[in-house]
Amino acid sequence: MNATEAIKVSMNTPNMIVESYLGDLTDEDLLVRPVDGANHIAWQLGHLIAAENGMIEGICPGSMPALPEGFKDKYNNDTCGSDNADDFLSKDEYLNLAKEQRTATLAALEKLSDEDLEKPSPEEMQKMFPTVGVIFMMQPTHWIMHAGQWAIIRRKLGKPPLF
Repeated sequence: MNATEAIKVSMNTPNMIVESYLGDLTDEDLLVRPVDGANHIAWQLGHLIAAENGMIEGICPGSMPALPEGFKDKYNNDTCGSDNADDFLSKDEYLNLAKEQRTATLAALEKLSDEDLEKPSPEEMQKMFPTVGVIFMMQPTHWIMHAGQWAIIRRKLGKPPLF
């Protein structure tokens, strides 16, 4: 197994966890916060989608599908406090966008060699993600990190534990 194959395999687990955690949640459930001051799932989904798009586009220009007009601006520190349902998409819209972005991420990854993955990342990303490969590895890690919060929201909503 080479690095590309290992990264592709690592992206399967978060996909399964995300689909499981969100499967029985409503659009309204996506606006529940685990505790005051924490971000709800709707905002987190937008953040994750925008982050993946930006990171992969930053290392593989032209590889990612465009997000809806103004999408990235809706998921920043200034907007995370909104509980207005009109500020957010439906669960299905988020999942469709996430799938579209992940498909493009995997297609971009497929075009790279192990040597490409060892190249330095763009300067503005190097502090956290020193190489192209680390940026690709961050994608499943980032989704799992946020999905951990969703388990708490599920319990708050009275949903059964899944894992």
